[in-house]
Amino acid sequence: MALPRITSPHAKGSNRTQRLMTLVILATLPGLGVLTWLYGIGNLVNLLLASATALLVEALVLKIRQRPLVFFLNDRSALLSAVLLALALPPYAPWWLTVIASASALLLGKHLYGGLGQNPFNPAMLGYVVVLISFPLEMTRWPGIAQVSPGEGLQLIFGLAPLADGWVQATVLDTLKLNHSLTLQELYDSHAAFGLLGGAGSEWVNLAFLLGGLFLLYKKVISWHAPLGMLLALLVMSLLFWNGSGSASHGSPLLHLLSGATMLGAFFIITDPVSGATSPRGRLVFGMGVGIILYVIRAWGGYPDAMAFAVLLMNLAAPTIDYYTRPRTYGHRQAERGFKLGE
Repeated sequence: MALPRITSPHAKGSNRTQRLMTLVILATLPGLGVLTWLYGIGNLVNLLLASATALLVEALVLKIRQRPLVFFLNDRSALLSAVLLALALPPYAPWWLTVIASASALLLGKHLYGGLGQNPFNPAMLGYVVVLISFPLEMTRWPGIAQVSPGEGLQLIFGLAPLADGWVQATVLDTLKLNHSLTLQELYDSHAAFGLLGGAGSEWVNLAFLLGGLFLLYKKVISWHAPLGMLLALLVMSLLFWNGSGSASHGSPLLHLLSGATMLGAFFIITDPVSGATSPRGRLVFGMGVGIILYVIRAWGGYPDAMAFAVLLMNLAAPTIDYYTRPRTYGHRQAERGFKLGE
């Protein structure tokens, strides 16, 4: 008599890599739309340049490694890294900077370690840090709201025209870090970088990315642990060191939550399932670590916004976090009790 074939209890579902990557890309559209509305076509051009570079680098590496092109390109992981990187770069960064950042993200952040699923660092943030350290001047050129026409934007990106006087505007986190005399209310009244609650423009961008993040939570693409841990830690740190509205203030909790890359980082960067922690408790600890480091660098470090550095530092700690927060194997506790009773 033939014995029935026994197979492993594999779980099947619709959340395959291609679908997950597509949903995350779609969730960035509200943020991309607000960025385009506020700053013009710069981020759209960044998106095209970064995506084309990422796909080209991905195809070349796969060809060298003799891996099937269609299969690996269809997972859209390279495209997602390019999208996140393009959203983080200044809207009118030089074209070559976007190309270098995207190529670095794919080569140094992904394929150097063996490709998808093997990378210890978030590729988009690694590419961002490469150009931030290498070209700090170009990475600080942020325009004011509605200052650049489409024609001027293309000329700036491709180096066909010099920057106009007064075009570059300090961000709210830059202004806050360099302030030594004005109260917080005086900064809000006198500096165009400040909006109603956070940075002018960036508060709406953060709300748009929050909307996209809630969509990912609703679709169960990401879990709530890492975003909650990061936002809660940032909230607590900003409350502890707020110091009111005096000249030594580091900014209110709402300002930190709605400025810089806070919501983009919370819902789209630290939720990377490969470079982050894997267990629920581990993700919570991972997010809290990112939030603490982010605030420390914002308040006392050399960079006004430090999402990339915070994420990369916690990527290094992810294996240790997983080691101490991994869930107990089913039946392990019962076996321990039985062993002690037998003693």
